[in-house]
Amino acid sequence: MRKRIVPVLIVAVGVIGFILLKATRDVPEPINPQERSWRVETLRIQPDSLQPSLTLYGQLESPRSFTVVAPLAGRIGSLPVRDGELVSQGSLLVALDERDLAPRLQQAEADHADALAQLESERLGHANDRRALVLEQRILANAETNYQRIEQLIERGLVSRTELDNAADGVERAALTVANRQRSLDSYAARRASLQARVERASASLDGMRRDVERSRFIAPFDGIVGQVQIAEGDQVNANAALLTFYPIDGMELRASLPQIHTQAFIQALAEGEQLVARSLDTDPALSMTLQRIAGAADARGVEALFTLDQPASGLRVGNLLAISVPRPAQDDSVALPYSALYGNDTVYALAEGRMLRKQVERIGETLQADGSRWILVRSSELQPGMEIIITHLPNAMQGLRVETTQDASEAPAQ
Repeated sequence: MRKRIVPVLIVAVGVIGFILLKATRDVPEPINPQERSWRVETLRIQPDSLQPSLTLYGQLESPRSFTVVAPLAGRIGSLPVRDGELVSQGSLLVALDERDLAPRLQQAEADHADALAQLESERLGHANDRRALVLEQRILANAETNYQRIEQLIERGLVSRTELDNAADGVERAALTVANRQRSLDSYAARRASLQARVERASASLDGMRRDVERSRFIAPFDGIVGQVQIAEGDQVNANAALLTFYPIDGMELRASLPQIHTQAFIQALAEGEQLVARSLDTDPALSMTLQRIAGAADARGVEALFTLDQPASGLRVGNLLAISVPRPAQDDSVALPYSALYGNDTVYALAEGRMLRKQVERIGETLQADGSRWILVRSSELQPGMEIIITHLPNAMQGLRVETTQDASEAPAQ
């Protein structure tokens, strides 16, 4: 009997202990769920008339760049410069070997002297023909007089017929000599013109050879930079072969592609005499350049605008790619914001009672800050003075999301 009561007592004690423990336990306070908030930075805005800018990308070129070519075939005798070297005005860039040029110059001089000598010989021959013609005409007159005298003697029967034939032959020979001399005198003008033309050809050839010999030593016409060098000292080159390129330090231009949507505005600004000064974005210090003209040909992407550097930049080279910021007309009621404040193409968020409030905006360009950073320029009737715009970009941004600021809102920088 006692064996049956003991298990019952153990179970009863366990139940009573469980009831006592449950009755005396601590009751935790109920947990109220809290909404999570995100820490952000804000910018207090003040809509104003701000000037947007347009970022363009272009390549440097020089309108005065040229290629030095070999005027004659020959060997490179001197090449004192190297690719990329800064060269002062008057310095030698490249020269052909004079030993290849001297024989050609001597031959041209000899041809010219020969032509002059032949022309002078023809002049002297013409003067001799004129004097000889007078004498030969006298001989012809004497022969005719002799022929007439023999005819009279034949009528008297004093001489034979043979004498008359001999006299007739003398007249004909004298007449032929006069005719040949006269023909030589008549053709003198044509011969002289032909020889004069030969002299002029020889003179032109000599002048050309002297010019080519002079050009075979190319001297820098201004302070500039040696571009691509395509030869080495001792190379054999053909006539008109490219040797090297050369361009001045100053006067370089940036050829930038201008989107079609902005083309008309830039053309109109130039027509009205407006000076558009751009600033480079990827050089230190920043370079200023002025819009000079718009290219005459366009394509589907737009047209090219040409900017002239306002000051020489020895660190730049033809072919460098540059990004520039070009100012555009000021826009009323515009606000400058960092790109991190923009969601998509037309949305920003304002801070209102600790939550994000969506605002629809219109992009009107970008603007360059004093520190060189680029900000987006927007405009909207929903943007009011003093409004705090969230500039921290949140990947989960949405209408009504709870946020809190890390510090007091900063003021928008003045443009």
